[in-house]
Amino acid sequence: MNKLAWFYFPARLAWRQLIFDRSKLVAAICGVLFACVLVFMQLGFKDSLYASAASAPVKLSGDLFLMHKQSEAMWRPIQFKRSELMRVLGNPAVAEAYPLYLGLAPLKNIKTQVKRTLMVYGFDPDSLIFNLDEIKNKRHELRLKDTVLFDEYSRPEFGPMRSLLEAGRNVTEINDYKVNIVGLFRLGVSFAADGNVMTSDLNFMRIFPRRNLSEIDMGVIKLHPGAPVQQVKAELRSQLNEFVNIFSYEELLKYEKDYWANTAPIGFIFGFGTVMGWVVGLVIVYQILFTDIANHRNEFATLKAMGYEHGYFVRLVFASAFFLAVLGFIPGYVLSLGLYHLAESQMYMPMPMLWSKIITVFLFILSMCVMAGLLAIRKLKDANPADMF
Repeated sequence: MNKLAWFYFPARLAWRQLIFDRSKLVAAICGVLFACVLVFMQLGFKDSLYASAASAPVKLSGDLFLMHKQSEAMWRPIQFKRSELMRVLGNPAVAEAYPLYLGLAPLKNIKTQVKRTLMVYGFDPDSLIFNLDEIKNKRHELRLKDTVLFDEYSRPEFGPMRSLLEAGRNVTEINDYKVNIVGLFRLGVSFAADGNVMTSDLNFMRIFPRRNLSEIDMGVIKLHPGAPVQQVKAELRSQLNEFVNIFSYEELLKYEKDYWANTAPIGFIFGFGTVMGWVVGLVIVYQILFTDIANHRNEFATLKAMGYEHGYFVRLVFASAFFLAVLGFIPGYVLSLGLYHLAESQMYMPMPMLWSKIITVFLFILSMCVMAGLLAIRKLKDANPADMF
């Protein structure tokens, strides 16, 4: 009972003190809500960034991957010799090795004739290096000249491709080269490209006439079942030239995410926005708590004169901070949930509201309110009983 009273009574006083001035309480809740929504959205955009950056690597079907060391990410590749990839076939654990060609090019909207840039992937249709059923089912069509598959999850600015294909309108231009869209697949847009197209390696060379088959952007290596990935990676590392990086599947995903987190400025922007949301909320909550303590200075001095210790008032301020965190977080979460759905519908990129994110944001907001309480507690020292006389 004593332990319960240790926090219950200051918490009860803190609650009554908060609801006494409703307008001030609403202002405080709005401040916490603003910080909560800002943090939720910044984290949501960052998670969406990482998810979209890894959308293509996630669908790759391989055990090891080769990239030039100067390649910052898949969408900004540096070519290297195809012969470098072929060298890995000398290892008995390697079953297959296939080149992957990557390039950004404008696609002409069939209806409006407006051009918009997307990512073009070129590969041997029989290699099955992408774990997508739509591509596997259409690999025979991709062998034909000037045929491509279009990503149905691309931005709508490319046109209503499904309805156009059903109407028999499947001819367009990529990089000013006429192609036939023979089917759709689903991959998703990213911060680097608004859409995607898959085609054969030979058609890729027709779309990009300055490229040649001997210069590849990426190598996809498949090992025999049961082969130790890390051991084979170490063996191949000693055989390859120093300008080539070799990644496992998990390392490739991490490499793509690290580019956006550490190299591209957008990762810093989202992180900085999260910190600024914390600072703004801290200032607002601090002002509310500080003003509340200042306005009740005489009351606190009277309680001190009655024998209440300083620890009681510390618990009171922290209880106020906790109540503000909870009252601001609940509507902030609800509003953020709606904004997530709105953002997904406009960006065409996933923004999942995971439990881990919800807990993280609540702890973030709680730490903000607690820090504001720590700063506001200094005003309690001025509540001297002698000031009453």
